[in-house]
Amino acid sequence: MAWNIVIVGGGFAGANVARHLEKVLPRQSARLTLVNDVNFLLYTPLLPEAAAGTLEPRHVVTPLREILHRTNLRLGVVDDHDREAREVTLRSHMGQTEQIPYDHLVLAPGSISRFLPVPGLSEHAVGFKSLADAIFLRNHLIETLEMANATDDAELREELLTYVFVGGGYAGLEALAELQDFAADAMRDYPKARLHGMRWVLVEAADRVLPEIDQELADYAVDELRGRGIDIKMGTTLNEVTETTATISTGEVIPTRTVVWTAGVVPNPSLATFGVPLDERGRVKVDGSMAVEDNQGIWSLGDSAAVPNPKGGACPPTAQHAVRQAPVVAANIAAAIGLGEPKTFDYKGNASFVNLGRYKAVGKIGDRTFRGFKAWWMARSYHMSQIPGASRKARAVIDWTASLPFSRDISEVGSIGRPGVLSPDRYKHGGSHRPVEGDLPAAGRDRAGAEAEAEERPDPDFVD
Repeated sequence: MAWNIVIVGGGFAGANVARHLEKVLPRQSARLTLVNDVNFLLYTPLLPEAAAGTLEPRHVVTPLREILHRTNLRLGVVDDHDREAREVTLRSHMGQTEQIPYDHLVLAPGSISRFLPVPGLSEHAVGFKSLADAIFLRNHLIETLEMANATDDAELREELLTYVFVGGGYAGLEALAELQDFAADAMRDYPKARLHGMRWVLVEAADRVLPEIDQELADYAVDELRGRGIDIKMGTTLNEVTETTATISTGEVIPTRTVVWTAGVVPNPSLATFGVPLDERGRVKVDGSMAVEDNQGIWSLGDSAAVPNPKGGACPPTAQHAVRQAPVVAANIAAAIGLGEPKTFDYKGNASFVNLGRYKAVGKIGDRTFRGFKAWWMARSYHMSQIPGASRKARAVIDWTASLPFSRDISEVGSIGRPGVLSPDRYKHGGSHRPVEGDLPAAGRDRAGAEAEAEERPDPDFVD
């Protein structure tokens, strides 16, 4: 008898469960199916460096088929679950539906950006959760430098050279630090913009940043960023966003055309369709083995699950916890079908690093703290070692090593991956390769986030 094992989600949690199941289950003993919306695993800890041009974007993604050899990869979403029949409904990207039976179901759809009802947020801000977000922010940053260098309007230049980040967790702080570092390097090529100067603002609702790490390291990170001229406003919230301003709770109206929303994550709302018990934060309730309460044969881990933390409370939604939960889930599924012994998750993280730009970081291993270049090198080396796939790892290391002596590339690649309509009108603005208004096909215009909105907003000053 071959067991049917279905895994929902191909991030750190889901992909690593599949990898470990391939190792612990004999061939022909199980049919493994992984459902994900894309065919790659995004290495999110290196996303800020992809945005800042320190790493090539292709080096922070690994094709799932490159690391999974016995797992059937299906692109789409699971939008229904029949617990009695023990089957899920897969909806492909082309709209077809299919019922997939399971004996064991693993829920690992991950998380999404936490959204708050701030006026203008969805229309004028961008998140930092996907590779598309990272590439868009890099292109947008370069574009603001180009336009600020070209204009003689001091008010417009102020808006273009002011960047507001909301949220002081890992994602927000690392993205801010990397992009500010990148912009500071790039400024040497923009003399008029350099004379005006940039303004970078971090807005954090709590009274500290980086709640995931020790206060000492968080304070060091704040001191480092403030030393670089970054304005960090703690105990402050975002009240409103317009096309040209961001209003914060102190009453200050900040002129800006860049608002980046990184105010935390929440479990994927698709979990509500599975009929499993959820906690007050929308995470699946599981025990130490990551089995779902009162649901035999259903498991959950990663950002979507409230996995008990050996240190108390629930595990934080980090990649380092997800990759260590995965082998435990795989071992417990194997034990449930008669192979091996069950395990309990007991990982106690004793290391943490925060990148603060090129050659800068802060970190702690046990009782020892590290700062500056040494911390940066240690963090980067660790992340390089954890990239899935030997060939992908080697390419990233080679690219990183070769780029060390050189400055970062400031080429804008905004049109890559978004072809325009085949029409002579495509070149009506002097042969620009950038799609202009009316140039994008419908599929390109409904991209989530601010990219489509920014491309369709008519403004003669923003045409190459």
